[in-house]
Amino acid sequence: MSFLLDAVQWLFTAETWQGPSGLGVRTLEHLWYTFLAVVISAAIALPIGLYIGHTGCGRSVAVISTGVVRALPTLGVITLAALFTGIGLTAPMVAFIVLAVPSMIAGAYSGVESVNASTVDAARAQGMNSWQVLTRVEIPLSLPVIIGGIRLAVLQVVATATLAAYVGSGGLGRPLFLGLRNYDYGTMLGASIVVILLAIVLDQLFGLSQRLIRRLPGMS
Repeated sequence: MSFLLDAVQWLFTAETWQGPSGLGVRTLEHLWYTFLAVVISAAIALPIGLYIGHTGCGRSVAVISTGVVRALPTLGVITLAALFTGIGLTAPMVAFIVLAVPSMIAGAYSGVESVNASTVDAARAQGMNSWQVLTRVEIPLSLPVIIGGIRLAVLQVVATATLAAYVGSGGLGRPLFLGLRNYDYGTMLGASIVVILLAIVLDQLFGLSQRLIRRLPGMS
């Protein structure tokens, strides 16, 4: 109970949020790492997932490979990447991308596969080519599932981005590791609470976007 009180006191102290090493800056860094990793992952994963869902090619390989990648320990990937890239943001970013890509690929191909086959056949019967079917029918109708994959990836990355501090980067891992080194469990718990709150807020935002998309005409 005393650790929780220490954490609350730390969070509500003005000095905690001020300065270049304050919690405000660390939170922005944490969000930036998450955003950057998710954008890069989406650029890699979504085209692959959409192609698999649209054509059916490589689905079994994707299922196996994404399962294997998900089993990789993130801290181990960061350490291995750091051996080649050195201290900085590159190593954790590689690990975050490795963590996020499988969920996005799965969400993309599952979303496209979930589109009613009769709807796709009707689009083809109207003269749409393969690209038009994908962009005008399959992607719009599968958006809630695709966003669900992105949502899961975001939550995984925002929860793991604390490990960026392990190799000298910033983010909310800085106060967490500092608290661990100094046996300041109140600071550790306070930083963890901020990470949890970020994850909850982002999860709710993505959940809201999914609900809004499902309410659009033709999405139900």
